[in-house]
Amino acid sequence: MQDFLGLDAVTLARIQFGFTVSFHFIFPSFTIGLASYLAVLNALWLKTRDETYLRLFRYWVKIFAIVFAMGVVSGIVMSYQFGTNWSVFSDKAGPVIGPLMAYEVLTAFFLEAGFLGIMLFGRSKVGEGLHMFATAMVAVGTAISATWILSVNSWMQTPQGFIMGENGQYLPADWLEIIFNPSFPYRLAHALTASYLTTALVVGGVGAWHLLRGRSRNTGVRIMFSMAMWMAAVVAPLQIVLGDAHGLNTLEHQPMKVAAMEGHFQSHPDGAPLILFGLPDQDTQTVKYKIEIPKLSSLILTHSWNGALSGLDTIPRDQQPPVAIVFWSFRVMVGLGFLMMGVGLWSLWARWRGQLYDARWLHRLAVVMGPSGFVAVIAGWITTEVGRQPWVIYGHLATADSHSPLDAAAVGTSLIAFVVVYFLLFGSGVAYILRLMSKPPEPREARIKDGAGPMHAAGLGAVHGETYDSASDRGTAQ
Repeated sequence: MQDFLGLDAVTLARIQFGFTVSFHFIFPSFTIGLASYLAVLNALWLKTRDETYLRLFRYWVKIFAIVFAMGVVSGIVMSYQFGTNWSVFSDKAGPVIGPLMAYEVLTAFFLEAGFLGIMLFGRSKVGEGLHMFATAMVAVGTAISATWILSVNSWMQTPQGFIMGENGQYLPADWLEIIFNPSFPYRLAHALTASYLTTALVVGGVGAWHLLRGRSRNTGVRIMFSMAMWMAAVVAPLQIVLGDAHGLNTLEHQPMKVAAMEGHFQSHPDGAPLILFGLPDQDTQTVKYKIEIPKLSSLILTHSWNGALSGLDTIPRDQQPPVAIVFWSFRVMVGLGFLMMGVGLWSLWARWRGQLYDARWLHRLAVVMGPSGFVAVIAGWITTEVGRQPWVIYGHLATADSHSPLDAAAVGTSLIAFVVVYFLLFGSGVAYILRLMSKPPEPREARIKDGAGPMHAAGLGAVHGETYDSASDRGTAQ
């Protein structure tokens, strides 16, 4: 069989990887920021002894554990696809990406896994200092994990530091050049900031939900909303600045991706317009019904009204990325970024007027914007990955030459299975997380026993139903 439902094996493999990555990307983008938030909450508890911070820690650590688990499971599935659907790519690029992926496991995943249990269950067993250290190590581990993964992805975008072997493999020649490739610093800063902003919006959305439910006297709700709005107010403008720097780096190393993002089918030697909206038509190489601002694109990208920008007409059509997808995913990402900044600025205004916990329309907007970080990071990923097509290693290895010699029916069947299983399993997990979020952090959160693991490991206290969370809680019957 040559195709499956009208699609060939390469297209189906791309859809499958895109689907699984989109699911997976949601979880690390949350855990990276949430791990740092938990570390801050725990540090504030140790410094102030305010039970509210401990209550918030226990409220969010349960959600973190579930999200972390779903992220690990969804990530394992992606690794298998390198061998099943993209074996040619794995063979050719394995000498470069294999060690980098191994470093991620050795330096980041083991760090997270080693300290995760202590963070979740060990407060009453190892002492507050070691528990704080474990919590910080989990946060550091998530950031290190992102660093290695983004180094791999950035090398595929801006490859350097390699030589070609006689068997067609990409062999490492300079590991520093490979790891610290030209787009890596910008991509890392942009992605980490996006994770922190995503977490702030989720936490702010949950806090706003409870404020709208009349729980403004709950100190935990007030603190989580206030902290989230501070984060949004500071990080959202920073993210826009970092995004602009990343865009300029992309213009230098991947100009055709920027041309697709901007909808520039034709070159503009004396100033390019900024196309706000329109319908890119790749067949006619035009953007229909476009709304544009003359020369503004050149001003943004070259800092000159008359700056020259190359268009997609400078490369063959079979090397052009799918413009419509890149054009619109970029606008979704940027549009949400400015909305996030608007939420942060509005919160500053409400805070200055002393109405942060009474601004009902701000709370409604914060609830609506709660999941926007996930949408933005997926839109950004689509812009990055679809924008580099038709290359899997930009300018060197084409996607069409990277897939496994599989029948389309085999890939299509596994794709359908993935869709069904993912929506059932991960849909259930997300539903449970939303159920946890629907309940406010109550004072009783502080009395949940951190060490309540398996009975044989928890000691006699668990058998008798006692809690040992802090000195004030010792021996309290449940």
